[in-house]
Amino acid sequence: MDGSNRMAASSTAVDSLQLLGGRLCLDYVNTVDPRVGNHRREFLASYPDLVHWSRRVGVLTEDEAQDLLRDARHRPTEMSAAFEQAIALREVMYRVFSTVARRAFTEIADLDTLKAAFVEALTHARLIPTTHGFQWGWAEGRDTLNWMLWPLVRSAVELLTSEEVKRVKECPGLGDCGWLFLDTSKNGSRQWCSMEGCGSRAKMRRQYARKRAGSSPSAG
Repeated sequence: MDGSNRMAASSTAVDSLQLLGGRLCLDYVNTVDPRVGNHRREFLASYPDLVHWSRRVGVLTEDEAQDLLRDARHRPTEMSAAFEQAIALREVMYRVFSTVARRAFTEIADLDTLKAAFVEALTHARLIPTTHGFQWGWAEGRDTLNWMLWPLVRSAVELLTSEEVKRVKECPGLGDCGWLFLDTSKNGSRQWCSMEGCGSRAKMRRQYARKRAGSSPSAG
């Protein structure tokens, strides 16, 4: 398979991934399916995967994505380093938010790593005037191959420092999910990353268990 075909296959796999986190940083964490259990699938297996995912969620425009892919082909060492950093940062985010969801202890080292990445991102940030006020943008440093990480880090820190962080949950699945999501329901009752997926499987298991219990000899 040549380079263009590999990138096309990469794009197809990434485009099939559901975005259920409710926040950019949580969708980034959910690029492994499932997060817990067996048969885990890694959707970001290469730098092109990372670029295609960033384009899909709106971090990159199509032109920016193509520019990064073209530059990366001529800078393989930097590309490898950028990709390793991206995956390491994703795993830090996962550990931080999964402990938040479980009300468990969050490692100081992970928080320090996230803080350092945020400080680095802020050195490239700027406020851009719009018709409705101002919005975040990115100035110098766009020649690096990992600048798509800056909005992800900002998303993570903004969520961690907001009241919404109390609504971060971890999908139990059937002991085989672990995806993180922001519960925006009014009464905070959302249990699953997706009712059509994990929720439906849990419902079917309960129905099967009730049917088994009703048909057992002891039930009579």
